[in-house]
Amino acid sequence: MVIKVYEDKASLGRAAAEQAAVSLRNAIQSRGRARIIAATGASQFEFLDALTAMLGIEWPQVEMFHLDEYIGLPVSHPASFRKYLLERLIHKTGVTKYHFLDGDGNVPEIVHKVSVELTAAPIDIAFVGIGENGHLAFNDPPADFQTEEPYIIVDLDEPCRRQQVGEGWFASLSEVPTRAISMTVRQILKAKEILVVVPDARKAQAVRSCFEGEITPMAPASILRKHANTTVFLDKLSSALLGSQSKGSIA
Repeated sequence: MVIKVYEDKASLGRAAAEQAAVSLRNAIQSRGRARIIAATGASQFEFLDALTAMLGIEWPQVEMFHLDEYIGLPVSHPASFRKYLLERLIHKTGVTKYHFLDGDGNVPEIVHKVSVELTAAPIDIAFVGIGENGHLAFNDPPADFQTEEPYIIVDLDEPCRRQQVGEGWFASLSEVPTRAISMTVRQILKAKEILVVVPDARKAQAVRSCFEGEITPMAPASILRKHANTTVFLDKLSSALLGSQSKGSIA
């Protein structure tokens, strides 16, 4: 795992987008397509803005899956991850092949259908963030590090749900769904490359726990240290609690 630290979240987003663009172009050039996993949330704003502005990516050759989605939330809701991806990635780029987790539909059927599509071929690159509680996708602590299922139904813990209120997606805790569909930890680790985008001071404690503490289900994103091709993009604020050996020089 490589950790890179940038002055602010704008420069972090540009750097992550540049690396992602190279990987996407290479996959399309070598195999005619790229298969990606896309993250959502406030932490991904700058990265997706930069990525969708990159030139030379044949987006119609990109097949997209997403990490997670609330159960019981319609696509019209401001917090819907399907809505987020439509507005911030799909409509901006012209991605034509994407597999949505419809948490407002027949959930077991959707989980099965998307799982079959996801596992049909390798994933070239996964874009992920980490939560204030260290979660990876919606795998809150203690995360399931063992299941081989591609997607599972999870209960969201209170710190995770409070983060959604803090980011402005919901007006109160009572409005945040308590269950979600989440890609599993082992499935995320099957991606050939993982880019982890984590700006902001509110993530600093989770960054330290996951990248300097014990690899444990209680710090779910700590498992990323087991992946051979993971790059973590931090800014000065999110890296503030890391030791100098971990974060190296600021780019």
